[in-house]
Amino acid sequence: MSQKTFASQADLEEKKVSFTKLSDNAYAYTAEGDPNTGIIIGDDAVLVIDTQATPVMAQDVIRRIREVTDKPIKYVLLTHYHAVRVLGASAYAPQQIIASQDTYDLIVERGEQDKASEIGRFPRLFRNVESVPAGLTWPTMTFTGKMTLWLGKLEVQLLQLGRGHTKGDTVAWLPQQKILFSGDLVEFDATPYAGDAYFKDWPQTLDNLAALKPEKLVPGRGAALVTPEQVQAGLSGTRAFIADVYESVKAGVSAGKDLNAVYKDTYARLAPKYGKWVIFDHCMPFDVTRCYDEATQYPDPRIWTAERDRQMWAALET
Repeated sequence: MSQKTFASQADLEEKKVSFTKLSDNAYAYTAEGDPNTGIIIGDDAVLVIDTQATPVMAQDVIRRIREVTDKPIKYVLLTHYHAVRVLGASAYAPQQIIASQDTYDLIVERGEQDKASEIGRFPRLFRNVESVPAGLTWPTMTFTGKMTLWLGKLEVQLLQLGRGHTKGDTVAWLPQQKILFSGDLVEFDATPYAGDAYFKDWPQTLDNLAALKPEKLVPGRGAALVTPEQVQAGLSGTRAFIADVYESVKAGVSAGKDLNAVYKDTYARLAPKYGKWVIFDHCMPFDVTRCYDEATQYPDPRIWTAERDRQMWAALET
């Protein structure tokens, strides 16, 4: 097998942006499988959910927000710690950057390594990376379990419903309108990145999301889901992918196979069903490596460094 270009370094094609109105209060900024941003407009302020990867890229989100409201952007929510979600935060000049305490702890533990790792994997998503302020993006307010923001009369619940994509995953929920912003716990026609995941927990966490009975949902990647049927498809598709990876890897581990063999088996098994999803080839080495770790000796995700990324890629993709 000839070596594939590392991660998504060959991905240079610009994506078409959509700005979808879900209600008078909720919008989705999506770009054909690139990372999404959610917007909630309350009576007196705006909440932005995930920031884009750089301040320059965030300017396009701000431009679209300003087309529909002049209310101040007071709050930014980080659904988790990944650099592609957080490094654009400074552009919004928010009064508060909110995250779960678990997300804060992960930034302390591995924020620097993750930042370097992600920028190396996916250069297109970090256009104008020099516009990112020095240092890391730090939450100014953290919570555990549940926090409610009142934007005037609009209730916004920030919820931790279980581990999945990371330990710190947070969703934003508009209970009055049944609209859910899931972060990367849910993807649609896009491959879940599971390099920092909890495979055993993720399906139950998705069941917890489904129990809210959302009627509309903004996934981490992919188009906004605007009917209950589309929401169900997003939840069940993500759940099936995670379960299929875990089942395949666990079978390989039980058979005594090494990581390389398990990766090749799992890739071949999943490609017919999921191979057309965005970033499938990018995610699979990271996903299978983490799943193999979890099924063997590492209950918690190991830290990815730029060096570890390349070693893993060379081991699996040559």
